[in-house]
Amino acid sequence: MSKEANIEAQKKFGEAVNTGNLEALKDVVAEGSVDHDPADGQVAGPQGYIDFFTELRTAFPDLKIEVKHLVADDENVSFAYEVTGTHNGNFMGITPTGKPIKARGMQISKFENGKMTERWGSSNELGILKQLGKTI
Repeated sequence: MSKEANIEAQKKFGEAVNTGNLEALKDVVAEGSVDHDPADGQVAGPQGYIDFFTELRTAFPDLKIEVKHLVADDENVSFAYEVTGTHNGNFMGITPTGKPIKARGMQISKFENGKMTERWGSSNELGILKQLGKTI
């Protein structure tokens, strides 16, 4: 696939997360897709992402991910992003605080035939926990 097609698939992934239309992830994530930095208990494939983002959007119902910088080639899309939201649900054992969060992260996604087959990523989880009042 072309880098343009990969970028479009990545944009559809982000749109699904930002709108909460998580079933749309099935259109852009390959069955068996591997997340090299999975959440605890995250399964492979689209269902793993659906479950993860359902949990995240329950904790932060107004969750938004904004791409700040993106580069791509014929197999990969890499981007830096900022995630924001308001803590109105349980998150990693922390009861709702009503506090806003803002954190940065980076992701690399590998694509084949218009679907994500692998993902590497890192978000500033420690920064989020600190913003919620968690001391480490």
